[in-house]
This record gives sequence, C-alpha cells and structure tokens, in this order.
Amino acid sequence: MYSDHHTSSWLLESQLAPFVDAFMLRLFDCRYAFNTINNYLAGLTHFAHWLTESHIDVKTIDERLIQRFLDDHLPNCCCEKPAFSDAKDLHAALGHLLRVLRVNAIIADSSIGQTPVDEELRRFDDHMSHVRGLAARTRKQYLAVVRCLLLAQFADREVVIAAIKANQIRQFIASQSSQCRVASSIGASVSALRSYFRYRATLGDAVHHLIGATSFPANWQQASLPKTLTKHEVERLLGALAQDGPAALRTAAIVHCALDLGLRSSEVAYLGLDDIDWSAATITLRGTKGRREAIMPLPAATGQAIADYLKYERPPTSNRAVFVRNVAPRDQPVGPDLIRKSIRQAYARAGLPYTRSHLLRHTMASRLLESGSSLKEVADVLRHRSLNTTLVYAKLDSQNLAAVALPWPGSAS
Repeated sequence: MYSDHHTSSWLLESQLAPFVDAFMLRLFDCRYAFNTINNYLAGLTHFAHWLTESHIDVKTIDERLIQRFLDDHLPNCCCEKPAFSDAKDLHAALGHLLRVLRVNAIIADSSIGQTPVDEELRRFDDHMSHVRGLAARTRKQYLAVVRCLLLAQFADREVVIAAIKANQIRQFIASQSSQCRVASSIGASVSALRSYFRYRATLGDAVHHLIGATSFPANWQQASLPKTLTKHEVERLLGALAQDGPAALRTAAIVHCALDLGLRSSEVAYLGLDDIDWSAATITLRGTKGRREAIMPLPAATGQAIADYLKYERPPTSNRAVFVRNVAPRDQPVGPDLIRKSIRQAYARAGLPYTRSHLLRHTMASRLLESGSSLKEVADVLRHRSLNTTLVYAKLDSQNLAAVALPWPGSAS
C-alpha cells in the first residue's frame, strides 16, 4: 500500500476503496514489476482524492472524465505532497481502473451506446461478423465510415434508410474524398457504404438507388508492379537477423514466417503452439483473412527460427500463443502491430529503406515464380480466393514473359 499514511486515507476513505483489491489483483495477474505497481497505486490514490474533492460519483467515471483529470487538474495540481503526478503512469493506471469498474458492472462499456445509430451499427456489425465472415479490422473500418454517414444524417434520431437520398450519398463520398491523400483511397469508404446498403437490402429496404450512387473511382487493375526485395536485399535482411539485440530471436522468427511462408502480420500474431506439427513439418493457419484454415509445409529455416525463439528467448508463460509479450501485461500474445514493428526494426538493422511488412509477402511470391512455380501454385500458397488477385505477380515472371514475347518490329535490321 502507498507508504504515506495521510495519502493512503485518500484512497481507503474514497468511493474507490471497494475496488482496490481487484485493481491490485489485475496488476499482479499482468505481472507488472513491483515499482510499476507502486506507481499505479499512487496514481489511483491521487485520482481518488480528486474525485472526493470534486464530489464526483464513481458511476460517472469514463474516458472523458479521466482526460479531464489529466488535462485540467494535473497541470495545475495543488494537492498535498506526495501526490503522484506522472501523466504517463497515471493514464495507464486509470486505464486499468476503467477495466475493473466495467468488469464489476459499476460503469457501462464505452463501446455499448444507447442511441439508435449505436443500435444500428451493432446489428450491422453482427451481420458482417456472422453472415459475411469479415475480419475484425475490416469491420472496424466499415463501421467508422457508416457511423459518420448515419450521424450526419440522423444524429440521435431513429435511423430511417428511406430518408437518405442518392445526392446526399454523393456529397458524403465527396467530403470523404477530400480527406484522402490519394484519390484511390476513397475506395475503402465506398466499399463500406456498399456493404451497408447491401445489408439493408437483405432487410427489405429499397436501396438500389443508393448503391448506384456509390461508384468506385477509376483504378486500373494490375496497373502497378508489386514492390519486392532483390536477392541482395534478402541476403542483407537475413544477415541482419543474426545480430544480437532485444527480442532478436523473436524478430528472426517473425521475419522468416513472413518471408518464407508469406504470412500476413495478423496470421503471424495468431499462430499458436498447437498449430505447429513438428513431426510432420507443417503449420496450420487459423486466424486468416478469409477465416479459413490452411495447412502449409514448414520450411526448415522457419522451423529452426521458431524453435530457437521458443527455446532460448520466449518468456515463461501459460499462454499457448507462439509469440508473447516480453513486458507487462505479460502472459498475453503479441498483436499485429508488434509484428509490423518487428519487421520494420529488421529492415532498419539491415540498412534497408523500407517499412511495409507486406513487402515480404510480395517477395515470397516473386521467389516462387523465379523458381518455376505456376500462378495457380502461388495463389494457393498466398491463399487467394480468386486467381485474379494473383495475376499482378505475372508481371514479375520475367522468364516466362520473355519466352512468349514477340520480336520487336525491325529488330533484325
């Protein structure tokens, strides 16, 4: 408990007192260091004192109230010493408080709104998840676009699709387009709107005129070449993986998964220990973009990199994910963002001017073509639903293209 008896009373005599044990248990479960736990508890104590002094009911605590404490109170704090005032630790501590209060049903979940628009978005999300099988990231992007449209049209009123006019959709798309750095980026917003209107069509709404108003911008398919690493750059990248450094073995395993198997960042993050069959040298992909399981051969280099990480660097944990966090909250799998960050760091160590993790997937496809694989085989390895998605790699197959190329007129002379 916080060492100073006077400031301890701020917490123990406040409305937050009943939740201190749950708060501490959460920090211990996340395996935070002792000093961090002490700082978070001190931050909770300061916040409890502010609640008491400001006569704020615990049931009104939410993200906005916490931001008000950090932005308005903290810079001008006149609380008695020692009042904990580290903004970063305070923000983290109060984030844990929100989770404790929501688990105990003291405050409502921030993601659950009560307005008609919130209800409509919740039903649309269920449709995308259970009927269409869209990935969580795609659903989040679509919901953000549709939310903007519905709030602009109805605010807090009932959602009536028949009240939306085609011209209003065109104006909305134009406003969204003005925020895009690249003209073709508006395609994501158009896809979200078309998905929503098709959902409304399944409910019996007449929305064909609205779907007709959501036209995609000109975007010539296969217009550009996918960027890939050269053989020399691949050698530099693999050579850099041997360097010592924080989480070096984890980074090496991640890069091999992306480069040798062509896995997406989310697919690497969702790999589990039970997905690897070491005796059969196969790996099962479950968290794929299309929500379909796929069994792939496990290359020797990839298997060795994963085995080295598991044996020498993976922290002790009960979690069955292959890649887990090295820092608190521990016992948790890494997310796709950390996978992308690890690949960016590998580029930097190799002295390569790249940042996109998807570049390794393109490189794997290019290497398959150079080794004589067909486009169908590349499509199967990349797990493309349509062969049209793979056709862009035909431009990289220079050997086969040269074989079918006609002589240039007049070249003989």
